[in-house]
Amino acid sequence: MKEKMKKILFINFGGLGDEILFLPSIISVKKEYPDSEITLALEPRSKGILTLTNIIDNTLYADIKGRNKYFELLKLLIKIWTKNFDIVISSGSNKFISVFLFLTFIKHKYGYNSGKLSEYLLTKAIPLNKKQYAAKMYHNLVEQITTNKTELPQINIEKKDIIENSVLIHPGVSKLSVSKGMIKTINADIWAEVAEKLSDAGKQVILAGGPDDKEVIETILKKVPQDKIKNFYGKTKNLKELAELISSSEIFLCSDSAPLHIAVALGIKTYVIFGSTDDKKLIPQNDKVTPIKADNCNCPIRPCLWEYRQKTCNSPECLNISSDYIVNKILQK
Repeated sequence: MKEKMKKILFINFGGLGDEILFLPSIISVKKEYPDSEITLALEPRSKGILTLTNIIDNTLYADIKGRNKYFELLKLLIKIWTKNFDIVISSGSNKFISVFLFLTFIKHKYGYNSGKLSEYLLTKAIPLNKKQYAAKMYHNLVEQITTNKTELPQINIEKKDIIENSVLIHPGVSKLSVSKGMIKTINADIWAEVAEKLSDAGKQVILAGGPDDKEVIETILKKVPQDKIKNFYGKTKNLKELAELISSSEIFLCSDSAPLHIAVALGIKTYVIFGSTDDKKLIPQNDKVTPIKADNCNCPIRPCLWEYRQKTCNSPECLNISSDYIVNKILQK
């Protein structure tokens, strides 16, 4: 099979963070088949991944978050029929995925085991283990076809020189998650207090964000004196430039969002605010990444998001994290 496997299709629908976490799977397969042509099918909102890696040769898009989900999938299927792929690997766990993969008529089909039908329709139905780091969960999909193991995301950018004693703060989360009722970070006032206290402690504080972060950035800038913070909001024009800025930071402080996974890929010392999401699934368990979580939360189902709820509760005590607690975590030796 190895000699014949030249055109490989990966399918991963999700946000930019998901695409970054999916990279180790693609990298391992590419190492196994270095002459292969890699195509990634993804959502248009996540196309920024192409600025972070050179491993993807072609892309196919399907806007499955829009009103015409099934029409989009049909268009994707028609495109796939014209490409003559040798293998397809999909990260979706929905029962419909195995049917979709079967309808691609690609010879070798790999996806998660979603029941008896998937076992019948797929070349291999891979057990889905959600109780692990997401990059590892995705990597399980390719372990039948490669002996390579890529543990962490890897991105291709030109790293910048480290700014001494710097803390880069990226406070926001995507507007899509907010619109869906997923509150995953502390409020803007707390972020402002954190920025000012880190500056008072002698840190060179740098502020960054994208269009989704406009409101929280404006609040921070109103509350923190200009001489205590370097404002890079709006100065990074794309995801690659943001990644380059992250690479220059001594410490990166962020929410559970895509920039977190960029920092992990770059090996930057990172502190992450976690509330309702599970840090064990979203960050590697190493000394480069430290989760910051409320230590006084008595919620019996924490972390709850996705496992027990599809949106955050009305009173998320899991985000009752003080600025002093966050700053002390960062400053402690």
